[in-house]
Amino acid sequence: MANQAEIIKQYLNENGKINCLDGFKLARKLNIDPGEIAELTKKYGIKIDNCELGVFGDNDFGERRDDIYEKLSLKADNEKKLECSVAWEVAQEFSLKKVGSTTKKSDIEVIYCQLGCFRRRIHHGSKS
Repeated sequence: MANQAEIIKQYLNENGKINCLDGFKLARKLNIDPGEIAELTKKYGIKIDNCELGVFGDNDFGERRDDIYEKLSLKADNEKKLECSVAWEVAQEFSLKKVGSTTKKSDIEVIYCQLGCFRRRIHHGSKS
């Protein structure tokens, strides 16, 4: 069986990073908890890219949807902070792309990345 470094290389994107969704696939392949991915990739000098919720990366997002924003706001705390895993739960009803578009273009702060990339959002999306 290939070693960890060889397996990780199979998941690199064109920029030499691992896309968010591929991080989950890598965790399954390595049989580890997804929360360990950021630490593991850091060990090899590899960054996670293209957060599906718009926290970092260059994913192309559409417009914010008010119906999704309302649902996310109900699940966020009083400071408009929402855990990544909760946003993914909402995405099961809509889609990751639509939820990502809404979080990126709102005042909702995504926290506690499921891959372990961040505890708090790196930057805020534009307010709408």
